[in-house]
Amino acid sequence: MNLKEIQSVKQRFGIIGNATGLNYAINVGIQVAATDLTVLITGESGSGKESFSKIIHSLSSRKHGQFIAINCGAIPEGTIDSELFGHEKGSFTGAVDQRKGYFETTNGGTIFLDEIGEMPMGTQARLLRVLENGEFIRVGSSKVQKTDVRVVAATNVNLLAAVEQGKFREDLYYRLNTVPIFVPPLRERGDDIELLFRKFTTDFAERYRIPPIQLSEAAKLLLLRYPFPGNIRQLKNIAEQTSILESENNKVIEAETLAKYLPPVSSQASQSPMVLPGMHSENNFSERELLYKVLFDMRRDMNELKRLVLDVLKNEKNGHEILNNHKELFDTLQPSELIPEPEPTVPRLLPPANLIDADDYDTADATGDVTVEDITHETEEDDSLSLEKKEKEMIVKALRRSNNKRKYAAQALGISERTLYRKIKQYQIDEED
Repeated sequence: MNLKEIQSVKQRFGIIGNATGLNYAINVGIQVAATDLTVLITGESGSGKESFSKIIHSLSSRKHGQFIAINCGAIPEGTIDSELFGHEKGSFTGAVDQRKGYFETTNGGTIFLDEIGEMPMGTQARLLRVLENGEFIRVGSSKVQKTDVRVVAATNVNLLAAVEQGKFREDLYYRLNTVPIFVPPLRERGDDIELLFRKFTTDFAERYRIPPIQLSEAAKLLLLRYPFPGNIRQLKNIAEQTSILESENNKVIEAETLAKYLPPVSSQASQSPMVLPGMHSENNFSERELLYKVLFDMRRDMNELKRLVLDVLKNEKNGHEILNNHKELFDTLQPSELIPEPEPTVPRLLPPANLIDADDYDTADATGDVTVEDITHETEEDDSLSLEKKEKEMIVKALRRSNNKRKYAAQALGISERTLYRKIKQYQIDEED
């Protein structure tokens, strides 16, 4: 990453900030500018995505060509085809003359398609043809025309989710996403928030010839902690409101004063990052796949432990030597879980001490003898168990180890109580056994 070149681009395009995510996005823009690859810029609304499209165009070989920015969500569905690809005279009501579209007039330049996720499905098919072959047809015409336009698209929604819902073409998504650039939200840019606030207030003061305001240390801390769901646009509005309404009374703004200009936001909206392609909700991904991972890991560890225990029981004289050779494994066990030396049988393993309370677990009810034959039989049978059978078996074991306390069983399995309850119902597990 060439920091000197990145700094030069920031100065040229008026970009303020030194956050790592911002620098990385600018660096990707610089590298891809020299090519004709299609770029998809993602980021929350108000995070400054259009600036990156201008960087790409200005540093490309098309910099002397035309650059046009189009908001796909602002053009009515009935006229967007005509706007982008043009139309012939009389092709629809009101088409009194022939008209060239943006892809024709911007030949040799760059088109920035903002809010690409709002584009109608029919227009998406037309755009895909332009991206693949450089061809388009005016509305009401049958003549194929050629164009040489670079497309830079941007969106603040999860296009993969839109593909799954049938609202966006999958082939178009992958055609647009040749080079992805993610613009980080303002709340993830740290001290950049203060730098931007100072820039906005200084510019406002110079424009209207009023005294510039400053923030106290407490006010700076409050500003840095605010999540800014509206990103840079919201910060600029707050800076201008504070400047015009407080400049005559206070040159130094305290936290109490600044708080009046920071609208309340819900905790979910302020803390949740934008959903990116490939991310899924907890219900669709975390619980089931995490459970499978835990089951596989526990199965591997249990089989290894059974083999070691079996060796100890068959070779009592060499028991201590075997334990020393595998000290790292047994160091992770609680003292109550270690294998007693003189006994020919092994007590059932107890759950970790931090998962249970003394009042919630009756050791007299939880102990049971496992013979060498039982261990050998269970070890041989493990490989033949299906995934669902193994899943049920581990849930039953977890319930027994926690004396049927769902809370502790769920913690031991690494899943939520809700998921555990659902699994108990699914496998018809009798908790009284």
